Amino acid sequence: MEILQPDFFRRDVLEVAPDLLGKYLVRKFKDGRVERFRITEVEAYKGEEDKACHAAKGRTKRTEVLYHEGGKLYVYLIYGMYQLLNIVTGNENEPQAVLIRGAENIPGPGRLGRKLQLDATFYGEIIPSERIWLETGIETPPAYIATPRIGIHYAEEWKDKPWRFIVVDN
Repeated sequence: MEILQPDFFRRDVLEVAPDLLGKYLVRKFKDGRVERFRITEVEAYKGEEDKACHAAKGRTKRTEVLYHEGGKLYVYLIYGMYQLLNIVTGNENEPQAVLIRGAENIPGPGRLGRKLQLDATFYGEIIPSERIWLETGIETPPAYIATPRIGIHYAEEWKDKPWRFIVVDN
């Protein structure tokens, strides 16, 4: 298996997001254990114009990493209990990221964040790193469907963009 390098992420989010399906998210835990998780669901968020993207409110301390070059992690806390994993994509000053919504047998980004034992220290981490990286796997790219993103009812016309990608062959 080949480890994905930052250059893989320095493309448009709508190219990177479906390309992540079937790849393996790999986590090395503090106890030395290494686990691999096959990515099965992702969502794309693209720029300040996308009202569902955190960058829609502009550059802030929270969103700063979204404005960096692709290949860094954007990890943030929701509901005071879940750390969500996003990977920044694209070029510097073009805020966009892919939310990793699910992995095989781990539905939902909150559950995935817990399984990965994410915390705020992952924010801005360049991947690959010593504790988290992505691998290509050895399989053919999986079949997938594109649907509207979920949980973003406030995003007006942006809520209907088919920017959620889900593996259908697992």
